[in-house]
Amino acid sequence: MFKSGFVSIVGRPNVGKSTLLNQILKTKLAIMSDVAQTTRNTIQGIYTDDEAQIIFMDTPGIHKPQDGLGNFMNTTALNSIYGVDMVLFIAPANETIGRGDRFIIERLKEADGPVFLLLNKCDLVSKEEVVKKLTEWKELFDFKEIIPISALEDQNVDTLISTIKKYLNEGMMYYPKDQMTDHPERFVMAEFIREKILYFTREEVPHSVAIVVERMSEQEDGSVEVIATIVVDRKSQKGILIGKQGSMIKKIRQNAQREMKRFLQTPVHLELFVKVENNWRNKQKYLKEFGYNEDDY
Repeated sequence: MFKSGFVSIVGRPNVGKSTLLNQILKTKLAIMSDVAQTTRNTIQGIYTDDEAQIIFMDTPGIHKPQDGLGNFMNTTALNSIYGVDMVLFIAPANETIGRGDRFIIERLKEADGPVFLLLNKCDLVSKEEVVKKLTEWKELFDFKEIIPISALEDQNVDTLISTIKKYLNEGMMYYPKDQMTDHPERFVMAEFIREKILYFTREEVPHSVAIVVERMSEQEDGSVEVIATIVVDRKSQKGILIGKQGSMIKKIRQNAQREMKRFLQTPVHLELFVKVENNWRNKQKYLKEFGYNEDDY
């Protein structure tokens, strides 16, 4: 009997949602950074084996929004608990339970399917601390399953997959067996660029960056040309991104190009441009243009 279903991954920022998705898929699909709210859209990752196809939705970290973009991210994440077969709530074992966690727990009471607690980063604390933390969580919510994991170290991830399968119903294969995401390649390329910006500029250019892939085309020699524009909301951020004598933009381009080549399995030529759109994160026109439209969720 073949099973299939949709599973949403939710939690606060930086709890390891994208790391878990990448570990499940055994490839880098969702970008990772220790900058809060790295994930903006729902990243759909498709896991398929001989027994099941599980469509995972990696959502933005649920947080207190500061602008229109933040509102979009929260709406995207909170709406993902509806209409799915299961919700995976990730919480770190090495942090105290806070107001943000309790807010999410209240919303999880409305979830359509069973809710699992994944206590992540268990490799960073003692077994006694894990047991204590699990007891605290049990008092807050009636989780169908509680699984201690380390997404980074691949601890108990196989156990998680086999447990998810037990709760899925018999179903069809929604996507071809070798397909890992429903996102177009342009989206994934844009995310690779944004990841390198977050990595190299740290707090200097945080969430004021949007990436627009203007063109992506295959060349006669089999390589792929990608032309993209990096949009920021202040002139000073443009200067940071370009760097002294173009040093920063070169570093971002080279590293993003490397990720693209690995993902596409072919040589990539990447060109980057930077432009300023003042306060774009609070302007519906630009949020929609850059793919952050609440009406779609």
